[in-house]
Amino acid sequence: MSPSFHTRLRPLIVWLLVVTTFSITFETRETSAAFLPSAASMDLGTLGPDRESSIKRIQAVLESRLIVQRLADFGLTRAEITSRLDQLSDQQVHGIATQLDALQPGGDALGTVVVLLVIAILVVVLLQLSGHKIIITK
Repeated sequence: MSPSFHTRLRPLIVWLLVVTTFSITFETRETSAAFLPSAASMDLGTLGPDRESSIKRIQAVLESRLIVQRLADFGLTRAEITSRLDQLSDQQVHGIATQLDALQPGGDALGTVVVLLVIAILVVVLLQLSGHKIIITK
C-alpha cells in the first residue's frame, strides 16, 4: 500500500475511534449502593426478608392495568392472586419481589440500537476504505 493511503487512513481511524468512544459513553446503567450491617450486629431472628414490604412491592406491580388484564386473560381474579400470594413462603415472596425490582419495563433497547448503529457505521466505513461496493439487484 502506498504511504498516501496510510496518511489518509490514519485521521479517519482516529475520528472513528473518537466517535465510537463517545457513543459508548452514552450507554450508562443505573446503579445503587447501600450500607449493609454486619451479621454480628443483626439479630438472628430478623435476618430473613420482610414479608410485608415484599408483598407491598408485588401488589404495587399487580395494580398495573396491563398486568391485571393479562392475569384476567389467564382466568385469575384478585382474590385468587391474593390467596396464592398468602400460600408462598417468606423466601419465595422475597424472591418474587426481588425479581420484580430487577425488571426493566420495555427492556434496554437504547443500548442495543446504539451498538447496532456503531457496527453499521464501521462496516460502511471499512467498505468505503477498502474500495468494495455492494450491489443489490432483483
